[in-house]
Amino acid sequence: MKAMTVHRPVLLKEALELLAVRPGAVYVDATFGGGGHTRALLAAGARVVALDQDPEAIARGRAAFAGEPRLTLVEANFRDLKAVLDRLGIERVAGVLADLGVSSFHLEDPERGFSYRREGPLDMRMGAVGMTAAEAVNTLDEAALAEILRRYGEEPMARRIARAIVEHRPIATTTELARVVRAAVGFRRAGHPARKTFQALRIYINDELGALDALLAAAAQRLAPGGRLAVISFHSLEDRRVKRFLKEHPDLVPLTKKPIRPGEAELRTNPRARSAKLRGAERR
Repeated sequence: MKAMTVHRPVLLKEALELLAVRPGAVYVDATFGGGGHTRALLAAGARVVALDQDPEAIARGRAAFAGEPRLTLVEANFRDLKAVLDRLGIERVAGVLADLGVSSFHLEDPERGFSYRREGPLDMRMGAVGMTAAEAVNTLDEAALAEILRRYGEEPMARRIARAIVEHRPIATTTELARVVRAAVGFRRAGHPARKTFQALRIYINDELGALDALLAAAAQRLAPGGRLAVISFHSLEDRRVKRFLKEHPDLVPLTKKPIRPGEAELRTNPRARSAKLRGAERR
């Protein structure tokens, strides 16, 4: 039996203030997850279209929000936002909220393979289809693995780790991979030595940066004039992409010169929020 996961939406108050939610207007929660942001949007009087590519998240949402007429739950990657809105016959929305990265449900379920601290199969897929992390780790050559670790994990020891992975294949579990990385790094660093490797593989497996680019473009196109986009990111690769997009898009006016960060009170109750950054913009 799985342990109960407690979901704490990050930067909840700040995100809602940034969106300036209007009762009766349509908002998109592009990353439904545990439903915390969606619940707050509904409480503010919004109509919500919520997306998640994880069928488990959609099933939880349908159970938790059964009978809520103002919520439409859609099993879809947020890169498909435009197609989802087309299918629902929605031309413009008042706001789009995206809380990027991996959820507590993913991290705390060993069977999903996201955590280097819990033993489980090397999966790391946000949805139910596509290449697993095990397939990547056990089939890609050393050069390809090193490039993934450099590009998506900003790992300075990418070549050494990639070489160790190839030497120790096959690698079947999360803890096996974590041990290989720890041995390859060979010294203590801030945080877990496998953190950047797991981040890199997760981003690669799920094409998270490509999906983010598609989401940002679709959101800017489908926001009504005066509509707002709010994005919460958790690492520099995402944050730099969001910052550049909001600054350079001709139809968007950035609302945040610097990212909004969690306060001390939130960090005390939710340490996982420590790296969160919220940026937003308004459609001209």
